[in-house]
Amino acid sequence: MSAVIQVQDLVKKFGAFTAVDGISFAVYAGEIFGFLGPNGAGKTTTINMLATLLKPTSGSVVLAGHDVFREPNQVRQAIGMVFQDPSLDDRLTAEENLIFHAMLYDIPRKLRGERISQVLDIVGLADRRQAIVRTYSGGMKRRLEIARGLLHYPKVLFLDEPTAGLDPQTRNAMWEHVRRLRDQIGITVFMTTHYLDEAENCGRIAIIDHGKIQALDSPAVLKRKVGGDVIIVAGDPSLQHDLAERYGVEVLKVDSAFHFQVPHGAEFVPRVVMDFTDRVKSIQVKQPSLDDVFLQLTGRAIREEESSDLDRLRQGVKAWRGRR
Repeated sequence: MSAVIQVQDLVKKFGAFTAVDGISFAVYAGEIFGFLGPNGAGKTTTINMLATLLKPTSGSVVLAGHDVFREPNQVRQAIGMVFQDPSLDDRLTAEENLIFHAMLYDIPRKLRGERISQVLDIVGLADRRQAIVRTYSGGMKRRLEIARGLLHYPKVLFLDEPTAGLDPQTRNAMWEHVRRLRDQIGITVFMTTHYLDEAENCGRIAIIDHGKIQALDSPAVLKRKVGGDVIIVAGDPSLQHDLAERYGVEVLKVDSAFHFQVPHGAEFVPRVVMDFTDRVKSIQVKQPSLDDVFLQLTGRAIREEESSDLDRLRQGVKAWRGRR
């Protein structure tokens, strides 16, 4: 299996602040590859370096056979990009947005109409070709941005938090379109997300936190590595210490509940209830999830991280300015 993206020891610093800290990984042709992590983990900073939008402090990236930092023009021809923030001109029609993009990528005039029809059909917007974009729903705008990213037939499509702000039903529908375009045209998809259910769409995911890759594998393999069912107990605050002491397990606090892993969780629940009858308010058992994987790797849940990449960038810029 050939690597369409090869990243080696990639680092990005903003003054004293390290946003991406020596990461290495490969993305293979035709796969859906994901970066999963909380806001501020370094996902957007990484994708911006891979897409030639940001220069690294050190390290190397080869994409579709081209050095990202020495051959940026060739790399830009090989990629499509759907940004985290909206980037369409909503005063124009869908077709006019795509024509403008085709002109930027020097797609011959005689091919533009056919290409536009193809990509609009892929994302299910052929019947809204002449509609003004401001009349589109949020999900339709995202699909049009994907169509725009496909127009010049890229080898890699970057999706940076592609469903941020969309409702669950629209998110699911959009992922159906992403899987369809991967199956139909064999494109490689590199996406970032902090949504756990969204990461399940990836063949492999890299879990990233504080600029470092903590684990990389398929979602199924990562969940198997958790090593048992997850018991969630709510009750007396002192339970965290006492559960760990009684059962010899690591107990992590998430919100107001305590999480720990054991084999055969359903059989273990009655034991906990008997041992701590008067101190347990509620107890449940569930199969390991990607949130449990992240919790085991970092000691906290993804949703606990509130800062954004922009906040982290601002912190880095402030630190840099403070040293001048």
